[in-house]
Amino acid sequence: MTDKIYLDEAINDLHCILDMVRWSVSRFNDAQLYFGHGTDNAWDEAVSLVLYGLHLPQNLPAQTGDGLFSARLTKSEREMIAELVLKRVQTRLPLPYITNEAWFCGLPFYVDERVLIPRSPFAELIESRFEPFLTGSPATILDMCTGGGCIAIALAHQYPDAQIDAVDISPEALEVADMNIQEHQLSDRVYPIESDLFSSLQGQRYDLIVSNPPYVDAEDMADLPDEFQHEPELALAAGNDGLDLVEHMLKQAPDYLNEGGWMFVEVGNSEVHMQHRFAGLEVQWLSFAQGGHGIFAISKESLIQFFNSKESH
Repeated sequence: MTDKIYLDEAINDLHCILDMVRWSVSRFNDAQLYFGHGTDNAWDEAVSLVLYGLHLPQNLPAQTGDGLFSARLTKSEREMIAELVLKRVQTRLPLPYITNEAWFCGLPFYVDERVLIPRSPFAELIESRFEPFLTGSPATILDMCTGGGCIAIALAHQYPDAQIDAVDISPEALEVADMNIQEHQLSDRVYPIESDLFSSLQGQRYDLIVSNPPYVDAEDMADLPDEFQHEPELALAAGNDGLDLVEHMLKQAPDYLNEGGWMFVEVGNSEVHMQHRFAGLEVQWLSFAQGGHGIFAISKESLIQFFNSKESH
């Protein structure tokens, strides 16, 4: 059956929001789409797409209950939704790139193909204020490899007195980050900085460094679903074991951390390679109630001890 017939059937035979959501789920399942950029299943993806197509807030079903789904739609609304479903299926574009909106820490962000779509367990860490590692509120924070600025901005909301440097090597990503900083009215506290890791930060010191760097190893890069091919490779790939950038960061971080400072780094599936590359480094792996893995914490003191011992051998 052709896409045109699919569309004509949907537009002519379906009537209410529930109809369009169900039809969308069927099309997504038939196309074997991958979900992992804001939703993790076809139903939630379809609800999100339909609400976007109708210019309705994403949290509306939570406010109205199931009654919303019986609302009837005009023909032009059914046409809009059907076209969005077709675009999602044919292009394999992740939905946030179609809607230009992603949510992180309960906050909305603009996203496009210049930046990764936020999906990091860092959200849970930020909301828990990095307990039990941080005992007070950090005054200076570095978000290394900031991408669209989501982590930096979420940190600014959590720590209203902190100054945050949002660093990335990609000028295109920083354009998106600056848009989000302006939208959240944080230009007085969150600063987008173009830098190859620490190269443009000479003399800066931070109480807290967080980083969600590129960490996908060569094997995983080759196996990524089509949806990930739309994300910037620069923000994903990091060598054979996924830890090329992480090693540079760990070596340089002590020079940029204040006494008592902490560093948190996400390495995802490359966690399995950490013990081999950094045998003896006292990292603390974190667990997450809301799902996710592959983030470790390490103190400035532990980094200094480790790299001093390496030099002495």
